[in-house]
Amino acid sequence: MTQTSNRFFDEMARLMNDAAGVAQGVRREFDTLLRTQAERILRELDMVKREEFEAVKDMARLAREENEALKARVAALEAKTEKPRKKSKDSSEKTR
Repeated sequence: MTQTSNRFFDEMARLMNDAAGVAQGVRREFDTLLRTQAERILRELDMVKREEFEAVKDMARLAREENEALKARVAALEAKTEKPRKKSKDSSEKTR
């Protein structure tokens, strides 16, 4: 009787191992299918990848900083050119 029950339990353990292996295979297949479908949908929606978004964000930040620096330079140059104009206007009004 002992040998029969051991054989039965051995067969049940083997069956459970096989079932667990099949379940893992089904899960991997499901994950792969789900990932493939998600990537296809995102491609069709023309979504931007995170890396591309971050690169463009950095480019925009640098462009804003450069724009601010150029604005300051233009303001400084305009201030320099305004001083001589005021002096020349003042001197031309004095001669009149």
